[in-house]
Amino acid sequence: MKRGARLGLMPLWALLTGCANVATTPSGHAVPEQLPLVFSAVDKMHWESMQLPGKLRTAFRLSQKEGRQVLQTESAASISMLRQKLRIPAEQLGLMHFEWQVSNLIEGADMTQRDAEDSPVRVVLAFDGDRSRFSPRNAMLSELTRTITGEEMPYAVLMYVWSNDLPVGTVIINPRTDRIRKIVVESGRERLGRWLRHDRDVRADFIQAFEEPPGVLQSLAIMTDTDNTRGKTQAWYGEIKLYPAVQAR
Repeated sequence: MKRGARLGLMPLWALLTGCANVATTPSGHAVPEQLPLVFSAVDKMHWESMQLPGKLRTAFRLSQKEGRQVLQTESAASISMLRQKLRIPAEQLGLMHFEWQVSNLIEGADMTQRDAEDSPVRVVLAFDGDRSRFSPRNAMLSELTRTITGEEMPYAVLMYVWSNDLPVGTVIINPRTDRIRKIVVESGRERLGRWLRHDRDVRADFIQAFEEPPGVLQSLAIMTDTDNTRGKTQAWYGEIKLYPAVQAR
């Protein structure tokens, strides 16, 4: 693989591993290792703010909407992520609950195409695993990531996304690397402008997407991006809750 092609794979890995500029880094915060976990809008504002060199930064800020405190995001040809590191054993993984609202879809966005791969909202889970199972292409990307960042790239990344038109339940394999897979949990315009709640079985979703059980959950993130299409969107994130399997409700 040529160097330019390798670097073309890097943007999302950069956000997930720390190759990106870290605008804010929590200090003195222990990495959570036990569930349940509840993350409010205020909590998410204290997550690591990850952005890419040379890219405009998606804005995140606290706001009040419909009587609740939420995290508002505005993206205009921009990309960035808020990330919370975790260390949750696979056997603990149960349900995840999250809420979001989207004002508008991104014109021309298509998550199956590398040059149009934007989404108004994403909830992003990164997992550890057996990297000896990587394909030669992914092994090369992993080595490049370690060289640049000093961190291992995630073994696998599972995202929950909103698609312009793909059916709910579709699993999208990222056009850059098959170690990133997305599950469409909302699609189309019908439910724009409404608070939507999603309850997902993390373990079952990982198995559906990757056809193997998950490893340790290494991080949780939210991301809104319009850098590929050069579009604009506005969205809001509510609480995110992670429950252990034995307490899943």
